Amino acid sequence: QVQVVESGGGSVQPGGSLRLSCAASGTIVTMVGIADMGWYRQAPGKQREAVALITSGGSTTYADSVKGRFTISRENANNSVYLQMNSLKPEDTAIYYCKVLTPTRLQSWGRGTQVTVSS
Repeated sequence: QVQVVESGGGSVQPGGSLRLSCAASGTIVTMVGIADMGWYRQAPGKQREAVALITSGGSTTYADSVKGRFTISRENANNSVYLQMNSLKPEDTAIYYCKVLTPTRLQSWGRGTQVTVSS
């Protein structure tokens, strides 16, 4: 099994910043490592959507709504992925989930961390 744990959510005013962290662990991770990692979010009443993705080689993809404001990065040595969120807007309010994919195509999700942007 793969354990995925997010941290770093919270409440912030519009224009503020937050940094989310996610760490993957487990026997499978130790054996085969992690391939793709990504951040997703789900706002109340809406479907879960991809926010930012990063491959094992460091290639990144962003949702149009966060381009230029969010930055995804990873540390392969400790199987971690981060999401730096700047210039936050109320519409960024959601539960943010981390997803990891092993080279063997095993997909695992974290439980999510709440991000609230409000004045």
